Amino acid sequence: MRFQYAFQKIVDLKSNEKTQAEWMLSSAIGRLQAEEKSLSDLLDNRERLAIQLQEAAEQKAPVSKIREYQMYVEHLEQCIVKKHTDVHHANVNVEMKKNQLTDRVLDEKVWLKARDKAKSSFQQSMLLREQSELDEMATVRFAIKAR
Repeated sequence: MRFQYAFQKIVDLKSNEKTQAEWMLSSAIGRLQAEEKSLSDLLDNRERLAIQLQEAAEQKAPVSKIREYQMYVEHLEQCIVKKHTDVHHANVNVEMKKNQLTDRVLDEKVWLKARDKAKSSFQQSMLLREQSELDEMATVRFAIKAR
């Protein structure tokens, strides 16, 4: 006789939920990395523009050109502030997905442990049945030899 766990479909479902949570976490981490890269690019652009602004001021460039640089730097500052917010939200999302994954892993472990207990119990009962049959066979042989 073969072991069949009555709640195997639930175990499979919990396993699939865990896999899906892993994918969701991976996606959230990818988005966080993209947001961080975008922020890094904005910071690099601001740094380059600040250098250009400094050079323009030293070279006595027209005031309109300097003002144009300043306006663009201000725009980049606004973008950087918004990007910091985006990075923060992406970080929060990653933490949330980590917590969901942890919950799914625990859920799966509970069901796997329940299945393992059921299998162990089944194996124990099979061993007892087998031992009972062997004992009965030995008793019958002894009875036949005793006659």
